[in-house]
Amino acid sequence: MPKNLKVYKFGGASVKDAESIRNVGNILQKEKGNPLVIIVSAMGKNTNALEGVLKEHFNQTGKANEVLEKIKQFHYQICNELFGEKHPVYHDLNDTFVEIEWILEDEPEAYDYMYDQIVSVGELLSSKILTAYLNSQDLPTQWLDARGIIRTDELYRDAWVQWEETEANAKKQVAPIVESGKFVLTQGFIGSTADNNTTTLGREGSDYTAAIFSFCLNAESMSIWKDVEGVMTADPRLFDQVTKIDKLSYREAIEMTYYGAKVIHPKTIKPIQNKNIPLYVKSYENPSAEGTMITSDVNSSYPPMIAVEKNQVMLNISTKDFSFVAEHHIKNIFEEIAEKRLQVNMMQNTAISFDICVNDIDDRVENFVEAMKEDFEVTIEKGLELITIRHFQKPLVESLKHGKIVMMEHRIRETVQLVMKEVPMMVRK
Repeated sequence: MPKNLKVYKFGGASVKDAESIRNVGNILQKEKGNPLVIIVSAMGKNTNALEGVLKEHFNQTGKANEVLEKIKQFHYQICNELFGEKHPVYHDLNDTFVEIEWILEDEPEAYDYMYDQIVSVGELLSSKILTAYLNSQDLPTQWLDARGIIRTDELYRDAWVQWEETEANAKKQVAPIVESGKFVLTQGFIGSTADNNTTTLGREGSDYTAAIFSFCLNAESMSIWKDVEGVMTADPRLFDQVTKIDKLSYREAIEMTYYGAKVIHPKTIKPIQNKNIPLYVKSYENPSAEGTMITSDVNSSYPPMIAVEKNQVMLNISTKDFSFVAEHHIKNIFEEIAEKRLQVNMMQNTAISFDICVNDIDDRVENFVEAMKEDFEVTIEKGLELITIRHFQKPLVESLKHGKIVMMEHRIRETVQLVMKEVPMMVRK
């Protein structure tokens, strides 16, 4: 592989319409002739829309094709703006939509399996449109199916990468393309099993895909193009007086993404850290700005940084008899947590109970509670938010508690975590 290979990842917002795709083309003009692998997400909110198709099909409402038709028209309209009414890309899109239509003709199967077969189509559509556009702009680009590269296990919706086979596939298939002078353009979020069934790597997993390719191809660098100018001290949509962090260590990035910072997918950092590949978070709205650089060699002095995770659930688990929550109880609890794929963000135990704070995803919490209720009493508190403050200052922590009920609080070295809910405001009659 060329030593100066770069990997670029463009998210859904960066390819949400024809104008955005033209902007991506302008960014890539500066890389013409250079070895480059491009990872692209589904356009705009089409992952959500495809989840709607799945929901209608799974519940057999008869509306799945109606929802799918809107998705078709969305993509056709973008193509019309980019290429006019006639272009080979329309045939490519039609062939891709057929993959969903075949599924909709059959009876629903296991939800997670169907999720991966239907929702993955969003990335296939966006990558085919972007490939066609780049080629039309004298940017020679080869479309590549990520499912032929990224081999996974059969854990649908959250598949684990089989690294050895994936690395071999990447080197074998990508090298000839980049050496011929073309860009390689492929999909984020998706892979396949040994039986060629499509899998997905977890919601918002396109960042992780870019890290997989970067690792396997020994990339010189990896860049994620966002609608913000880099990694910020907090989400500017939620907080005022937010500032950009110019440089960040791998360790700090792992901490922040694990605790809920949305700018980078949590699994992204470790593969590039293992090969010391620098990661740049840059703005597609201001591509000349420096952005944020994430590497190993960074000063460890940081300002306070805040991550917010909404849609949290707190579960209080206690025994039905008079016994304490002992080691064998915790073993059973953790086995069910792993089985039901709960994403645990905080936990604490007392003599008589065990509390966990988890993401409220689909029906996982309900399935967990159902499995536990034979041996334990479980109470559920929904609608909570988890706020994590790295490098905290006491006045900042106290200000974030204002008007909230703190359900659980942890302090670990430089980190404070708060699970909170709104206090109903009392009004005098």
